[in-house]
Amino acid sequence: MEIIARVPDAGLARSLIVALRAYGFHPEDDMDGGLPGVVDPIFGKGIPIRVPVEEAADCRVLAAELLKDMQAR
Repeated sequence: MEIIARVPDAGLARSLIVALRAYGFHPEDDMDGGLPGVVDPIFGKGIPIRVPVEEAADCRVLAAELLKDMQAR
């Protein structure tokens, strides 16, 4: 699995995961654990969105565009 994006809150992460699945990608859904929003000097801040390595390049581009649309409120 490869991290393609980090999102600031759980609601946005869930929405992005659903949208990526609708486009045929297979993001990991690990929203039930961890400490979302905790700053980590190694891994960064936010909730990581992970997809299989073979999908990462295409999914990263789509996720960036979807996040722009989702955050343009």
